[in-house]
Amino acid sequence: MSATSGTGTGTHVRICLDAPPRVASLGVGVHGTVSPRDVFRLPDLWQFHLYRYEAELTVDGVPYGIRPGQVSLVPPGALVRFHYRGRSEHLFAHLELPSAGERLTVPVMQDAGTQTPVLTDLMLRAVAAAPRNSARAAAELWTVLWRVADLATPAAGDTAGPHPALALAVAHIEAHLAAPLTVPEVARAAGVSHNHLIRLFRAEIGSTVVAYIRHRRLEHARHLLRESTLSVPAIAAAVGIGDLQAFNKACRRELGASPRAVRAGTG
Repeated sequence: MSATSGTGTGTHVRICLDAPPRVASLGVGVHGTVSPRDVFRLPDLWQFHLYRYEAELTVDGVPYGIRPGQVSLVPPGALVRFHYRGRSEHLFAHLELPSAGERLTVPVMQDAGTQTPVLTDLMLRAVAAAPRNSARAAAELWTVLWRVADLATPAAGDTAGPHPALALAVAHIEAHLAAPLTVPEVARAAGVSHNHLIRLFRAEIGSTVVAYIRHRRLEHARHLLRESTLSVPAIAAAVGIGDLQAFNKACRRELGASPRAVRAGTG
């Protein structure tokens, strides 16, 4: 891997994420307690920061305002100037990125918005894993970087990605298919109101939230029926439908056949 892979374009950088990063350092940085200013560069390492404060940042002469919930990705060799407004705490990573692969264009500074809690959790997991398991830390940070890349506004002509709140809602649903799921609960996980979530699903997926949850549960059930040896009751429980009669009806309605027929490949 090359630490200097990727190029800068002023307010954007181009990065490769085809393989996990090599993590040189991870942690919680506390600044502004001794001096209100830091000036430095990392010749061979990228810098990722998740901010919890307000301050000013300049990267190779380009100024940025820092606010809580923003993230920055600074390329190797860039001259960095921080101007703090008191004690300032952020999560950081110093890393190398792959030198070959598809290049993604990412802003140097972005607002993480509703992704902030997810990114914070992933970064804290990476920080906790780093002393014991460098591979786990790199994997967590790799996920962070992909999510940060997805925050970027698509270039002209590109297809826009899903609304951040919709992405959070879908991720919550996928992670809790085996548990009871309600629309208000999913809305809280996505950081939006019940009604706003309903509008997002209708506009971007063309479905109600409840219908989407039912569809994903039955698609997962189809996969388990065909690819695993789990019993039908265990599969029903794994997709959040504990009542076998209800599961049988749901399979017939969504998949067009009984669970046993789907498993046999005749449905």
